[in-house]
Amino acid sequence: MMTLDGILRDIHAMREDLLVFERKYGVPSEIFYEAYQQGQEPAEQAWVLDWSEWAATYKILQDRLALYTERIHQMLLDARVSSFAELIERTARHESIPFPG
Repeated sequence: MMTLDGILRDIHAMREDLLVFERKYGVPSEIFYEAYQQGQEPAEQAWVLDWSEWAATYKILQDRLALYTERIHQMLLDARVSSFAELIERTARHESIPFPG
C-alpha cells in the first residue's frame, strides 16, 4: 500500500533528477517539457536519451504531484484526518499514512 511519505520521497527524488538536467542544459524543466511536447528535437544526437529521460521524469513528477494532491483532498473529505494542520502534524512526525492505491 502506498503512503504519503513514500510518494513524497518519489517526488523529491524526481525533482533532484530534474535539477541535474536543468543544470546540464540551462533550461527549467517546465520550459523544456513544453518545447519537447511541441516536437522540438535535441541539437546533438548524444542528447536524445537525456531528453527522453528528462521528459519522462517530468511527466511522472506531474502525475505524482496530482496523485498526492488528490489523496490529501480525499483524506480530508473522508475524515481520515480532521484538518490540514493534523495532516502536517502527522507527516512532521514521519508517521506512515497509508491511502488506497
